[in-house]
Amino acid sequence: MRQVLSLSLPQSATKEIKILSKKRGFDSVSAYVKYLITLDKDLISEKELLEDIELGQKEYKQGKTVTAKSMAELLK
Repeated sequence: MRQVLSLSLPQSATKEIKILSKKRGFDSVSAYVKYLITLDKDLISEKELLEDIELGQKEYKQGKTVTAKSMAELLK
């Protein structure tokens, strides 16, 4: 079941969203917003990023490194 979500935005933002949705090839603003929401789900927070960096630095200092000739080799 679909539901309508009403947003209150400045006119300039509304215009920009409409332009970007067309420029990106979306049939509607709704489709563009749905796409942006799916992208947002994959983002990590600044806190998570810093934690990952700290963990990487710790493992590097412990000598837990891998030497690879390519990214493909790392994924094996």
